[in-house]
Amino acid sequence: MWQHLSLAALSVLALTASTSAEGLYTKNSGVLQVDGSSYNKLVAKSNQVSIVEFYAPWCGHCKNLKPEYEKAAKGLKDLAQVVAVNCDDEANKAFCGSMGVQGFPTLKIVKPSKKPGKPMVEDYQGPRTSSGIVDAVKSAIPNNVKKVTDKGLSAFLETNNDTAKALLFSNKGTTSALTKVLATEYLGGMTFAQIRDKEAKAVEMFGVTEFPMLIVLPGGTEEPVRFEGAYKKQEMKSFLGQYVSSDSKASTEKQKPMGNKPKKASGEEAAKSEEAASSFSAASSFHASAEASEAAAGATSITLEDESNPTESSDPIASPDAPKPAVVHNTPEPIPALVEEKYLEEKCLGAKTSTCILVLLPSVGDDEMLPDSASSALASLAELADKHVKRESKLFPFYSIPSRNTASVTLRDALKLGGEKDFELVAVNARRRWWRRYAGEKFDFHSMENWVDNIRFGEGSKEVLPEALLGKEEEEPVIPEHGEL
Repeated sequence: MWQHLSLAALSVLALTASTSAEGLYTKNSGVLQVDGSSYNKLVAKSNQVSIVEFYAPWCGHCKNLKPEYEKAAKGLKDLAQVVAVNCDDEANKAFCGSMGVQGFPTLKIVKPSKKPGKPMVEDYQGPRTSSGIVDAVKSAIPNNVKKVTDKGLSAFLETNNDTAKALLFSNKGTTSALTKVLATEYLGGMTFAQIRDKEAKAVEMFGVTEFPMLIVLPGGTEEPVRFEGAYKKQEMKSFLGQYVSSDSKASTEKQKPMGNKPKKASGEEAAKSEEAASSFSAASSFHASAEASEAAAGATSITLEDESNPTESSDPIASPDAPKPAVVHNTPEPIPALVEEKYLEEKCLGAKTSTCILVLLPSVGDDEMLPDSASSALASLAELADKHVKRESKLFPFYSIPSRNTASVTLRDALKLGGEKDFELVAVNARRRWWRRYAGEKFDFHSMENWVDNIRFGEGSKEVLPEALLGKEEEEPVIPEHGEL
């Protein structure tokens, strides 16, 4: 493909890539733009969950994502940070390389952990729509809110009286994203609890007459204080902030981007940074050239390979003896992820739903990767789905089920599958009440296609889908808009 481009054209493309450092997002977009030096303070050390987009301004898929990403920023206002990093900026290339960015746009969810400054980072593999992003980020918000009943009320009130307690009386069984956010931001400085309206003893003790009602117990012998404002994040923080220690207040203050230059690194650190920047610069430049080619124009995403052997210069024609450039090829969109139990029931376990292929992902640690079998199955199913899309042929949907989705445990138990550390692949049909498990040892494209074709044509044995998985009626979570309870 590349030999058909003239030297002059390649020179223009390389020049375009090297000068297109201007970002995609304006200050009024709601998307927080950070760089390699401010990421640590604004994202890594934050108590908030963040979703971070690593992009290049010349990337067509990044431009297509922009309106959805900005819409997601509005949907996540007061709940999570929606962040972007311009990897085409020379100052950010080493940082993007260190974050494992190999294609644009790359989305990662960053969650605070028990170790300050050492957040959990996971790739976002869901649909690149505002609703998909919002749902995934909300489900990633840690729940540090205790559920307190009349039976456990005395024990709760007698524990940790050195710090304040926030009691939210609610007529809802679910905990809102805003409440989870506040509990996480004040973690260590205030304990949060939610009490249902049906807990008569607690309701009577605190004189609760309407719901929701937020009451703070300042600690010690001080009297409870009732919140009288609007249930919006900033008003609630102004109220709650009066009763936490100064250290906790400092950790929840809104952080602003820093314009300071990074500190000078040691010799070894500088060498590693320079190597990462060089590798990423070469990949980024060649990436831009591919974006301009006709072959790349129809791609669904952009992925770089062979980053261990990049071109030595950002100019792909700098030297005829330079290593061959990274291969750019079309990669199918990943299969959608169902991150909450309600979506699994809606898509695959409802009375009128038909066949679904479900990839039950194993639970992995902060520093662990998915097993090869799971990664291979996800890639193969994405390729198979893409094949049918291009053929315009109908095919039942494929979904991945992250381990954090509570439905994963329910499915494993009901179908007597492996534990949460095991990867499982099953097909289910709730309408006809059958299911079958993939029992093969290979997860390459042809193995997956053969198994899916057997299901399509009704070949192979099926098992009866347990009644426990059908027709479940649970209280549907009420998701607040723009931070409201």
